[in-house]
Amino acid sequence: MKKWVKNAAAAAMLTMGLAGVGKAQTDPIRIGFITDMTGVYADIDGPGGVEAIRMAIEDAGGAISGRKVELLVADHQNKADIAAARAREWYDSGVDVIIGGTNSSAVLAINHVARQKKKVMLSSSAATTRLSNEECSPWSVQYVTDTTAIARVTGSAVVKDGGKSWYLISVDTAVGHSLEKDLVEVVKAGGGTIKGSIRHSLGTTDFSSMLLQAQSSGAQVVGLATGGGDLLAAIKGAQEFGLHRSMKVAAPLAFLSDIHALGLPVAQGLYYTEGWYWDHDEKSRAWAKRFFDKRKAMPTSYQAGNASVTNHWLSAVKAVGSTDADKVMEKMRATPINDFFTQNGTIRPDGRMVHDMFLMQVKSPAESKYPWDYSKLIGTVPGEKAFMSKAESKCAHWK
Repeated sequence: MKKWVKNAAAAAMLTMGLAGVGKAQTDPIRIGFITDMTGVYADIDGPGGVEAIRMAIEDAGGAISGRKVELLVADHQNKADIAAARAREWYDSGVDVIIGGTNSSAVLAINHVARQKKKVMLSSSAATTRLSNEECSPWSVQYVTDTTAIARVTGSAVVKDGGKSWYLISVDTAVGHSLEKDLVEVVKAGGGTIKGSIRHSLGTTDFSSMLLQAQSSGAQVVGLATGGGDLLAAIKGAQEFGLHRSMKVAAPLAFLSDIHALGLPVAQGLYYTEGWYWDHDEKSRAWAKRFFDKRKAMPTSYQAGNASVTNHWLSAVKAVGSTDADKVMEKMRATPINDFFTQNGTIRPDGRMVHDMFLMQVKSPAESKYPWDYSKLIGTVPGEKAFMSKAESKCAHWK
């Protein structure tokens, strides 16, 4: 009797185990996307970023090894506490990966939760270097750009072009602080000086007093270390005050959607840094056309990055036959990225995806030949030179 009971219990445990395996193999693969859907950064990521991820899921056939791929979307409202709470809820309910969008403070909060739970966190649109430097994680990837690359590509070009003295206007957030710090270092390294600086709150609409301070400083360049709707308001204000007649206006963190909103007469001549541009080559144009057919707008680099990093993660999941965080991350780091976004991109141990970066300049209306033909390539900077080096890094996982 005891032997029968023992065998029956073992059989029951085996049955439960097999049922668990079967469930794991048939449960959907769940991707969570937390970004700014309605605020100042919605145009550079937001609903367009959602569409880009859907395109990547579509390209994967909608399923991996018989498991349907599902997408969950949330608006962090540019608040770190909301982002962290949603990330914790999703990871605890079985979400396999979270893509953190825009607002570096919110993405850093998601990354903190991901580290605690040893889950994968991907971001194509957080620019603070803290994500792959002081707060790096074995389970995170920073994909498109960061403030070090932005400052080195655009800042260096403006300094070399004669813009030696700068006045900085920065958004008072993680990305603004990072970009301000990196621009100061680049300007000084090029023999330039910082005449002054000021910070503004997120969602500022009136930059008049800050722009007047910049103008009265005697600086040759006003550097706008801000983005999204704030950047649009600052550039429009600079145009109204005629700053462009006495100062260079540098907007390193500008995006295609910003230029579209401003129009070429206002934005022409601006230098900025891109990690990807829709009109770069045949592959980028083909993917951008698909996106345009769905959104009636050309994609930003952040939106394209969402699709590319999702493609890369899904390919790794398929290759290892699992959503296990460690196995998937190992495969992602071991596999070069060759797609419409970049060629021979690599993910380092610090989570930084290294690829070529581009110095762009906004065209004049006369130079633009067709719709969305807004920018021209001025120079290409290899990723090894644009991004932070190992010697500069404070990442504990990059030894």
